[in-house]
Amino acid sequence: MKNFIIKTLGCKTNQLESATISELLSLSGFKEVQSICDADFYILNSCSVTHIADSKNLSYLRHAKRENPNVKTVLTGCMAQLQKEKLLNDNIADFIIGNYEKNDIAKILNNNNNFCVSDIFSHDEFRYQKINQTDKTRAFVKIQDGCNNRCSYCTIPFARGKNRSNSVENILEQINLFVEHGYYETVLTGIHIGQWGMDFNEKKSLINLLEEIEKTPIKRYRLGSLNPQELDDKFINFLSESKKFCPHFHLSLQSVCDKTLKNMNRFYTSDKIKELVCKINKKFDKAFIGCDIIAGFPDENNEDFEITLNNLKSLNLSRIHVFPYSRRKGTKADLMDNQVNDSEKKRRSALIQQLSDEKYIQFLKNNIDCVNEVIFEKRRDKKTNMLKGVTKNYINILCSASDNYKDTIQKVLITDFSKDKTKLIAKIVT
Repeated sequence: MKNFIIKTLGCKTNQLESATISELLSLSGFKEVQSICDADFYILNSCSVTHIADSKNLSYLRHAKRENPNVKTVLTGCMAQLQKEKLLNDNIADFIIGNYEKNDIAKILNNNNNFCVSDIFSHDEFRYQKINQTDKTRAFVKIQDGCNNRCSYCTIPFARGKNRSNSVENILEQINLFVEHGYYETVLTGIHIGQWGMDFNEKKSLINLLEEIEKTPIKRYRLGSLNPQELDDKFINFLSESKKFCPHFHLSLQSVCDKTLKNMNRFYTSDKIKELVCKINKKFDKAFIGCDIIAGFPDENNEDFEITLNNLKSLNLSRIHVFPYSRRKGTKADLMDNQVNDSEKKRRSALIQQLSDEKYIQFLKNNIDCVNEVIFEKRRDKKTNMLKGVTKNYINILCSASDNYKDTIQKVLITDFSKDKTKLIAKIVT
């Protein structure tokens, strides 16, 4: 029997794919271990969205070899796909496996095929692999892969290929399987979930999929990141009338300055963003609205940044995930003039992070003295030994309750902040 350990970096899709890899290897006679020293294979499922992510990938691979010189290092994920030739020539890892080949990993390792990366754009079909269980309380379902957009800063389409949608039948099969295994909530994930169904012969929209998910026994579902263009009135109204949708939005904004949005090849305006956030807040009571923002994009001067910052201040958002702009070879933004220096990118990022912290505290405060529905996890919080769970609107909750409430859905009354102000304290409503 061969032992493996897997390390995952990056997005929720990568996390789901790592769970799939783990299950596939276990079914093929491999054994998952917790220590690199006990492993025959160290598998790194990599992210490559920024140069910092690339540096982390290399650091983890070097660390694995230091810990266990005999371990075979396996690099898969977006870095493996984007830099395949260079990685092989530089002997970065013992195995290089592309994104499309992840589901073949057991066969690849058994056959000692050290390089298995195909042209990602040559694939038109979604590769479906059902899994039985995850170690998460919420079960992730991958509904699509790839992206047809060409934002000027992004290499993800070159790492993930064109949009490829999972079928309704496969998605429902996976959700129903999770329900059979006792899961109450599913999270629909992918690289660009708003493009689901656009590649079918008879084009469908995400609403068509959600209409079918509404008929399943799953208690509730969440959506991954959405482009503002994809949230029209019809979609918002559908979600607002749903009994199963969790009012949790993550908007891929990237900027709230029209000039910068145009340079990014993002085809919406700051007015559209303001209108959208206002509509969500009107339709949903205390919805969690998070967003992504890139700070220090090329040709973003101080005035442009102030426009974004002031617009963010005016929006009723719950949290802001800010990234300093990272130059990526092969993108239009890498060739643009007026690149912003690193210290200025850090300064701008810090200002947005401070604003995010303030908004999140206010969001939590607005939920105190409210009743909410919580899924409690299987494990207790390590610091407090209290039960921990997540509300429908994506708030982490701590509760003094018996183990009988583990892995159940309960109504709770939120009473106060936790000591570190990152969570809220609640008591079960009987």
